[in-house]
Amino acid sequence: MSGMIHAHVSSWAVALILFFVSYFLLRAGKAKGQKITHMILRLFFVLIVVTGGMMLVNYLQVGIVEVSLFIKALLGIWVIGAMEMTLVRRKKGASTTGPWIQFVIALILVFIFGYMILG
Repeated sequence: MSGMIHAHVSSWAVALILFFVSYFLLRAGKAKGQKITHMILRLFFVLIVVTGGMMLVNYLQVGIVEVSLFIKALLGIWVIGAMEMTLVRRKKGASTTGPWIQFVIALILVFIFGYMILG
């Protein structure tokens, strides 16, 4: 189980770095580099969902059934959605204030629930 947690947390760390790199490349007008980092970021989104799903299944098989597990899963998906919305809206030239606010709120909540479950 600890290997799965490590893979999940590492995927999140890389995804957050890629998100900020992609956003700042977009702001700098580096379309090609931004497109590459955005596609790699999407790959990490898949890794995050897969490792998170595997951890959820492991918790359920051990008999740990808590509502907070499902809330954390939904919050994680919300973070991914907010990251994607921020990049896409920035690329289209639309306002990114809403997605940034959602990203910060969801990220804080996912950390709180993550430490409640894992800590």
